[in-house]
Amino acid sequence: MKHRIVVLGAGYAGAFVAGNLARRLSPADSEITVVNAVPDFVQRLRLHQLAAGQEIGAPRLADLFAGTGIRLRLARVTAVDPGRRVVTVAEGADGGGELGYDTLFYALGSHRADHGVPGVAEHALDVAGRPSALRLRERLDALAARGGGGEGGEGGERGRVLVVGDGLTGIETATEIAESRPGLSVTLIAHDELGARLSPGARGHLRRACDRLGITVLEHTRVEAVEATRALCADGTALASDATVWAAGFAVGPVAADAGLDVTEDGRIVVDRTMRSVSHPDVFAVGDSAYALGDNGLPLPMSCASAGATGRPATNALVAALTGREAGQGKLSYPGNHISLGRRDAILQMVDDAARAKPSYVGGLKAARVKAGILRISLWGVSHPTFGLPRRRRRLATAPDASAANAVA
Repeated sequence: MKHRIVVLGAGYAGAFVAGNLARRLSPADSEITVVNAVPDFVQRLRLHQLAAGQEIGAPRLADLFAGTGIRLRLARVTAVDPGRRVVTVAEGADGGGELGYDTLFYALGSHRADHGVPGVAEHALDVAGRPSALRLRERLDALAARGGGGEGGEGGERGRVLVVGDGLTGIETATEIAESRPGLSVTLIAHDELGARLSPGARGHLRRACDRLGITVLEHTRVEAVEATRALCADGTALASDATVWAAGFAVGPVAADAGLDVTEDGRIVVDRTMRSVSHPDVFAVGDSAYALGDNGLPLPMSCASAGATGRPATNALVAALTGREAGQGKLSYPGNHISLGRRDAILQMVDDAARAKPSYVGGLKAARVKAGILRISLWGVSHPTFGLPRRRRRLATAPDASAANAVA
């Protein structure tokens, strides 16, 4: 009987894991199924560009997985039963039902976190998914149509865009909109000092970029409620807004917690260094869904970089367990942040072993070109997940040792 591997989610982490497993394991005694709610691969790293009005490709997953032997199931994951080793799916193009597994890779990613702030769900927009990014784009188009979003903003009132949150997503969204839609008035709200986690030089570069793009920055400001045409701040200030973009963090869905897996307060699955669930050894978590401690003892942040950092040890561990080999142990670290500031500017900020910003940084057009290269490589890596791996697909061990058997039991 074939070993059934089910991958939930086909974002950067899930698609990469599925492709690597397909290349390294023989289809004679293993089968890989990917469950995803939509038929296209979402370039989440570029959704702020899509929202700003740029055309961003959405490759079809069927094309990405062509020739790999991977089975694609288009459906929404509603539940996981680790006791029965069953995934329940619904509302997909392929219909609902149950899907059995021997090993599960949980890569359902994250979504916007409203932190319980009133009005966010009803009135705020975001770039956490392709549909929501397109809704923001439609709103910006409407502002342009009334005369507030075209070149120079001539002929009408300037549309007011409020971006809440000065993490990477908030910074990239605010600068992208300001550059692509110069007729709009863009305000970026920072909970602390703008770019607080960057080095002093990088913070200065970021501030100059905001000044150059005409972005108003409000520091040490906390939004307590979002209404249709304004945001209410903790100090009593009411900020008028035609489009409020919520970029104040991410959260994961409740499926893992509801399944009884060991999770953190924000719902991420607690894993060991091989990304295996500490409570259910036949479940791996990768990407934003995983709570993994790096070499410095700190949890890896939700990011694209973490998709690769978690995907590699997870695939290595399972392949080794199934084929009776040693997995080895690589580094588990987070190198730093790559922040785009529009199409012609960016910041590359590396961090030390304690996740603190190093004194030096790279900024400007050179950094923008590096960031563009990272985006291309990320998409290429998903489209060619088997590149550089051994061509030989390994058969499952007929009599794996006790540790390997326990790892996939």
